Amino acid sequence: MVSTIFSQTNIAIIWDFDKTLIPGYMQEPLFKHYNVDGRTFWREVNALPDHLTRKGQEMVAADSIYLNHILTYVRAGIFKGLNNRLLRELGGELEFYPGLPEFFPAVKEHVANNPLYSKYDIKVEHYIVSTGLRQMILGSKIAQYTDGIWACEFVEHRLPPGYLTHGIPEQNESEVTIQDISYIIDNTTKTRALFEINKGVNKIKEIDVNTNIPREDRRIPFENMIYIADGPSDIPVFSLVNQNGGRTFGVYSKGSKEEFAQINELQKQGRVHSFGEANYEPNTQTYMWIMNAVDEIATSIVKNREWLLKHRTGESPRHLNEQGE
Repeated sequence: MVSTIFSQTNIAIIWDFDKTLIPGYMQEPLFKHYNVDGRTFWREVNALPDHLTRKGQEMVAADSIYLNHILTYVRAGIFKGLNNRLLRELGGELEFYPGLPEFFPAVKEHVANNPLYSKYDIKVEHYIVSTGLRQMILGSKIAQYTDGIWACEFVEHRLPPGYLTHGIPEQNESEVTIQDISYIIDNTTKTRALFEINKGVNKIKEIDVNTNIPREDRRIPFENMIYIADGPSDIPVFSLVNQNGGRTFGVYSKGSKEEFAQINELQKQGRVHSFGEANYEPNTQTYMWIMNAVDEIATSIVKNREWLLKHRTGESPRHLNEQGE
């Protein structure tokens, strides 16, 4: 069956962020700004689940507990004045792997410049799905080349009980700081973001991620998706994409034996189709693999559209020749 709602001619390249698009973790500019030892911060975060469990907390979200610890630093005055505006500014300091962000528009141009792909309105969309901080990603130099970003968000204004009746108290802008968490993406809920891309939730507000939509009516089929990430924390998404006919690719930092061994093991386990160095410059293995995957998907879309055109329209009627008459 073919969609009667969407043409299904879009290709989604979905990216993890930390250690996939940038070396290390995006919070480094935050630590630098406040002169905080990032290694100490992460040691504290990693120790929190066990500590809280010993204190009687039965369940702890280990993937996202770092957000609470950022708020702890804010309340302690260590991250004094931290707000979404500052997070976005700090995102501008992030340095990307070689070839980025140029690779993002290059993929889109590669498809747009192919007359056969253009004939069927085939396009590439880039999405980032990260357990990191959305405001930092929005402030980075790659944001302008993306079609959507899923990541964690903070609330700056706590609304008091009765605010609908009594109104919202004024707050001095100079005193605005992050106060709570408004949205969380963890390693498992990343899959929810992919279903939203799959169904078109991000494009049509009337569609919800839980809306029952037949596979043939979804905006971007999973087989039109490529997911690129760096490690074991992405296994839930790797599995979702692989099981539904999409493509998966792992990356590692140049010279890192540990990261190479980690992603190599994921390929042995069938978690990723292939992997390469996190270098997106032309003629690298990673560049060529992704471009080739895009071409394979685009070619499949062309074949499906041509088949549909032939079988839905049939052949035009022709005059019989005189001998046949």
